[in-house]
Order: sequence, then structure tokens, then C-alpha cells
Amino acid sequence: MRRTRIKICGITRVEHALDAARGGADAIGMVFWSGTPRAAAVERAREIAAAIPPFVTAVGLFVDPSAGEVRAVLEAVPLAMLQFHGSESAAFCRSFGRPYLKAIAVEAGVDLLESASPYGDAAGWLLDHPPAGGLPGGTGQSFDWGRIPRALPVPIVLSGGLTSDNVGEAIRRVRPWAVDVSSGVETLDAGGSPIKGVKDAARIAAFVARVREADANERPS
Repeated sequence: MRRTRIKICGITRVEHALDAARGGADAIGMVFWSGTPRAAAVERAREIAAAIPPFVTAVGLFVDPSAGEVRAVLEAVPLAMLQFHGSESAAFCRSFGRPYLKAIAVEAGVDLLESASPYGDAAGWLLDHPPAGGLPGGTGQSFDWGRIPRALPVPIVLSGGLTSDNVGEAIRRVRPWAVDVSSGVETLDAGGSPIKGVKDAARIAAFVARVREADANERPS
């Protein structure tokens, strides 16, 4: 049985990181971009990274940072992997001595392979909804999974509007190496909208359970 890896992104508190780890997440993401309430201050990020148990990967997400900004975070926070969600060049992404994920927007009329091919040395391509509402990612919106080519040269991390309701179908259709979720496991306010940066242990558990069910039910092609 294949096992789809799971990343919980937008972690801002130690207790949420531990909820994610206990719930079965393989990685937790911390955002180092000030344009979102999901951003983690460097000191808090250091506490989170120190608290997560073995074999849970700490990932740092950046959006068009300077090299100095990335290095300052790396000096303070023991990140195992970097994630770039802006227009960073491949040379920039690879320059920090860490494996990296490159976010690629999947949109109509754009050749996905052409967009992603400069990042052939990435640990994975994170496929996401195009930027919306001033956000480069974490929009809570899904995209047409049918636009993803069947055979891609690097592992795929599927993101964009995933929840416990649709992640099973996403895995069956795309068969990604990993799935990445943020708003889909956040606490809901009185109106049913996610509270950015506030994770919900029960929603994390439900999401992980649906991933494992999809893996268990997958038949060899």
C-alpha cells in the first residue's frame, strides 16, 4: 500500500505543531511572509521546531525573500526544507544548502511543465491554485486537477483548497507524493470560515484519516 505524505502548513503555535505530529503529519510548515496572519515570528518558529518529535520535517515557507532574510531564519530555526511560493529563480532556491519545494500555480492556458522545468532539482513541485485575493497561496481554493499531467519528473505535493471532504478524491485522481493543507484544518468561526493560523486537532485528525482511507482503498493501476 502506498502512503501519501501529509504536510500541515501555517503552524503558528507549539501546541498546533504537536497536534499535527500526533495526528500523523509527516511535516509541518511555518510561514515567514508577513502578508498573512499565518506568519510565524522567528522566535516562535524556533520554539515550534524544537518541540516537534523525530521524523517530522520542519519546512519554512518564503515568498520572494531576500537571501539575507532566508539566511537569518536559517541561523535561528533548524529547518530541514525550504518552500518558495513566489517568483524565485531556481538558482536562488538551491543556494541555501537545503532541499526545497517550489510552488507552481496551475492555471488554464499555462503549460505546467514549461513553468516548472527550471526547478528540476527541487525535492518536489507544490501544485497550488493561482494567487488570489493578494495571497500567493493559502487561498483555500482548489483548482482543476485534470490539468496535472500524469507523468511528471519530480514528486508532486498537491495543495489548494484541500479538506477532509475532498482529499480522498484528490489522491485517487492525482496520486501525489504528498498533500499540503492549511485552511482545511483550521478552527472555524461562527460563520463557518477558517480562522487563519489557528489549527483544530479534530479537523487535523479527520483530514489524516481520509488520506489513510484513500491510500488503503487505492488499487494498483
